[in-house]
Amino acid sequence: MTESVWQPSAALTTLKARADLLATIRQFFSARNILEVDTPLLAKYSVTDPYMQALTADNPIGATERYFLQTSPEYAMKRLLASGSGPIYQLCKAFRKGEAGGYHNPEFTMLEWYRPDFNHYQLMDEVEQLVSQVLNSDKPFNRISYRDVFLDAFSIDPHSCDCETVRTIAQQHLDIQMDSDKKDDWLNLLLAEIIEPELGVDTPVFITDYPASQSALAKVSMDSSGIKVAQRFELYSQGIELANGYFELTDAEEQRQRFQQDQQLRQVLSAPTIEADPFLLAAMAQGLPSCAGVALGVDRLLMVSQQLATIAETISFSIDRA
Repeated sequence: MTESVWQPSAALTTLKARADLLATIRQFFSARNILEVDTPLLAKYSVTDPYMQALTADNPIGATERYFLQTSPEYAMKRLLASGSGPIYQLCKAFRKGEAGGYHNPEFTMLEWYRPDFNHYQLMDEVEQLVSQVLNSDKPFNRISYRDVFLDAFSIDPHSCDCETVRTIAQQHLDIQMDSDKKDDWLNLLLAEIIEPELGVDTPVFITDYPASQSALAKVSMDSSGIKVAQRFELYSQGIELANGYFELTDAEEQRQRFQQDQQLRQVLSAPTIEADPFLLAAMAQGLPSCAGVALGVDRLLMVSQQLATIAETISFSIDRA
């Protein structure tokens, strides 16, 4: 152990900038009469996403069932929406197992908000207003479809091409061996390794209209060419993903089916089975209002605004010093 391990991973000037950022965020939502809420970070249920692993904890009241540290406040916030909360936001810690690196820390700060009666395009406008204010920028953000991103980079339509085409392109560009026959795995690889580092270098950019197979908790619709696409977006700046937003799925039965599909894929991947959250499904059955929601990484936004190289530089004590 070195003498410096006890010291913070972030400079004092950055911690002051962080405090200013949190104040700016709260002022932004207060001005729009959006309610700040606080939901449990320790809960009975977690996400079923096959590619996301939650941290577990002992049952705090002595029973045998395990609890989870939440990967996002999404499920609990949707229960509030179904209870009639109206527009809400939350600034909180979130936790994801195995995520550590230049842009990741297992414990991180998330900003999540939901707007009843908004679609994802209206929410993109609001995300742009907030991020522009933080970055002190008056340049309009770019918007480009997932299809056009891949057409520009590789001259392929990601919606209509087959898996073998994407696999061949990935193997031409990357020295990697991956045993997968899922087209989305290869698309995600190309996006992460080749495309993302170039996104939003000059001006932040929204990517829209993801494949329907990547809809997660978003609604699916037909685009102008008759292809099913997910009504969701991601925001990038300086090659860093800052935000992920949806025109939220409100159909409880469709959500139940997606949870079941997640479980099937978890079995294929030999990942632990995660019970679908019955509280969320009950809330959706009661009536989740039409809404759009977004999760934004506060630490990453601070990275971009302060021109820092790693997420550790934005956190008082990164995981190696916690």
